Amino acid sequence: MDAGLQSRLERIGTDGRYFVVPMDHGVTLGPVKGLKDIESTVDAITRGGADAVLTQKGVAPRVHPNKNTKGFIVHLNGSTVIGPDEDDKRLTSSVEEAIRVGADAVSFHINVGSNYEPTQMTQLGEVTEKAHRFGIPVLAMAYARGPDIAGDDPEAIGHAVRLAEELGADVVKTGYSGDADSFRHVVESTRLPVVIAGGSKGTNRQTAEMVRGTMDAGAAGVSMGRSIFQHDDPEAISRAVSAIIHDDRSAEEALELAELAPDE
Repeated sequence: MDAGLQSRLERIGTDGRYFVVPMDHGVTLGPVKGLKDIESTVDAITRGGADAVLTQKGVAPRVHPNKNTKGFIVHLNGSTVIGPDEDDKRLTSSVEEAIRVGADAVSFHINVGSNYEPTQMTQLGEVTEKAHRFGIPVLAMAYARGPDIAGDDPEAIGHAVRLAEELGADVVKTGYSGDADSFRHVVESTRLPVVIAGGSKGTNRQTAEMVRGTMDAGAAGVSMGRSIFQHDDPEAISRAVSAIIHDDRSAEEALELAELAPDE
């Protein structure tokens, strides 16, 4: 790995572990809770311990002054929940544009098993090739999604993360299979650092236990959006998640440290 790529990976993680908060949902869902005043949310989650935030290119000017020297990732494709098919992710930016707006890394979403897999595979291969010319890391969001695929099937998820490695990604984000035992197969399917998606917001206990299970399976961290930025106290939940990922705390210890009630 060249020095530029390695140094930028270190900007979006800490000692090979990653706590990324994706906040590109303004395209997908609109201006939902936590994203209207994105400046305050970015400030809170990075003060709480997130290593990096991830958005679309257009809100970069709102991110940089508030990210407290943490990493910034620009997402390169997207879709909306009100469009014809949410799985049909279309290009929204380029590696060059991400560099221009100050990104430390780029990310790209691929739905493995969907009708859009062939196009998204081609585009991911092109993104990794171009990004690596500039020493820019690529976070592949590789999900097992399709008409005949269960999104929590560890075999299908393992296929998705391996595809990301084969196409040149540097870190891979994917869905959680539900428990540490089954997720070990996913982690063992690739040599890339594996991080999980968080999905919709649950209780503090559910969030902390999911993160703990992920780390127990040998994963490298999380890339959690709504569970973090839609929390009533984004800084506190970020502190709890960071304690599990970076300090190896139990779910209970992390919530106590962050002064969060488990069942809220």
